[in-house]
Amino acid sequence: ASISLIYDHDLLSRAATRGDGVVGDEITLNTKQIKSVPLSAKFSNYAIEQIEIRGEVLINKNNFKTYNDKLMEEGLPPFANPRNAAAGSLRMKDAAAVGKRNLEAFLYHVSWVGGATTDDRQPTNKDRRQTTDDGPLTTDHRLPTADNAAPATHSGMLQMLWELGFKSPKKEMLVVKGIDGVIAHIQEFEKLRDDLPYEIDGMVVKVNDLALQDKLGMTSHHPRWAIAYKFKARQATSKLLSVEFQVGRTGAVTPVAKIEPVLVGGVTVSSISIHNEEYIKEKNLMLGDTILIERSGDVIPQIVKSFPELRKGSETAIQFPVNCPVCSHQLFKPEGEAVWRCININCSAQVVERIIHFVSKDAMDIKSFGDANVRKFYDMGLLKDVPGVYELNFNDISKLEGFGKKSIDNLQLAIEQSKTQPLHRLIYGLGIRYVGETTAKTLANVVEHLLDFAAYDIEKLQQLEDVGVKVAGSIFRFFRDEENLQMLNKLEILGISLKNQKKQNTDNGLLTGETFLFTGTLTKLKRSDAEEMVEKNGGKIVSGVSSKLNYLVVGEDAGSKLEKAKKIPAIKIISEDDFIKLLPG
Repeated sequence: ASISLIYDHDLLSRAATRGDGVVGDEITLNTKQIKSVPLSAKFSNYAIEQIEIRGEVLINKNNFKTYNDKLMEEGLPPFANPRNAAAGSLRMKDAAAVGKRNLEAFLYHVSWVGGATTDDRQPTNKDRRQTTDDGPLTTDHRLPTADNAAPATHSGMLQMLWELGFKSPKKEMLVVKGIDGVIAHIQEFEKLRDDLPYEIDGMVVKVNDLALQDKLGMTSHHPRWAIAYKFKARQATSKLLSVEFQVGRTGAVTPVAKIEPVLVGGVTVSSISIHNEEYIKEKNLMLGDTILIERSGDVIPQIVKSFPELRKGSETAIQFPVNCPVCSHQLFKPEGEAVWRCININCSAQVVERIIHFVSKDAMDIKSFGDANVRKFYDMGLLKDVPGVYELNFNDISKLEGFGKKSIDNLQLAIEQSKTQPLHRLIYGLGIRYVGETTAKTLANVVEHLLDFAAYDIEKLQQLEDVGVKVAGSIFRFFRDEENLQMLNKLEILGISLKNQKKQNTDNGLLTGETFLFTGTLTKLKRSDAEEMVEKNGGKIVSGVSSKLNYLVVGEDAGSKLEKAKKIPAIKIISEDDFIKLLPG
């Protein structure tokens, strides 16, 4: 589980999870229970006043086995894998209990440094900011240049962390010149992976020089100066025992293979999604088959193939159902698609899955309202649909085992706070087919009120960025469905905002209707601040160069985006100074 540590004047002041990349959970107290995380470190020896370090918390193989053995002795279910055990530990309410799990922390990246020297600093890895509910953790991303300054290389940073008492991957690290050295080291290290005390699925290759890292920069979601090399997936053989058919929130019927439990890369696998009817035919699967499985990226299990040559004659064909396994409604397969669907909107499986999606982290983010609670409340008749999330009877819930006053207070608070989530989260939470998080943001930016989409025809929807024929059709059908409109009206009555506050605040901005993209290194503004200025003044940030782009703002060392923009006459190519002149004041 990824963590971010802040040290202020040599003392650990804050720890946070990665969260969704913008907002993470505060885990300072829990992190202080991890013995390999120093509560203080002499960063002042390097003229560093404040520093953010990134890393991961893990449980090694031996400690994981010991802890699971203890759980089973107490009659409790063991953890399925170390990943879940580590991530869950960080969010525990009882900090003392965290210490009993023997977590370790590997710190492998310095994200930013703030030093006593304020002049002539050299930038490092600009525009990387971890934020929490309290806002940005820092606004400084630069290294001091004093004689005792922090190192100018990634390997030097790791050496510094090691010397200050952190557990960094110094022993596993190797600095090489040229790709041949990289390949040779990876090939040798893969042979040693089973000897390590923890599970890994590959190695990361990084540019060592921090100045070069800055020059290479980042895309919207990853650095250009680092890339992961994945080892060959772990494999094992098992027996296909049965197939269960599950119904998702969009009515898709997914077959799930139940296999003889087998250990693959430290995790016991007993269930594997086999996707659809065509997949079953392609893999030539039959009940009773011996199968080869692997964990893709050492995470997601999948069936590689069956072994027809090992069949004994007792194997039977997998029969795909004609009717929904939950509500018995006849299944339907749209033309050109591989998936069978239940089109009964009142199918209980779909209702439950829709609620689970609605309350999830990337949607309305209602903490303490996980899958298990949704299913429990639904089965007990306490929850029947999405609006029901805001109509829960907490007196009835208080009578359930495991729901004390604190648990109920936390759930009530999380539900209440979700009412003010931005419009794009609500749109994503509605589970409209083909509408992911990016499309949800696109939709949220074009209306003042969500129900405005009831007046949009398919042609108007297709004019929106990244909205094609299939997506437009799905959105059109959703907002033409009377039951969906009734649900949205009910949500609004219950206090959920269907208004786009951001649009209302920026419709009269100086940059309203204009699209912007930044390339190269800005010298007067941080890119994240510049993008925020665009949005505050009614403009929009786009992800790439196309005919939909109005302004390309060019900084130092601009690359391919500039060359591409020069070929499109409609794009205005401007400097950072020109951009600043466009802003008010």
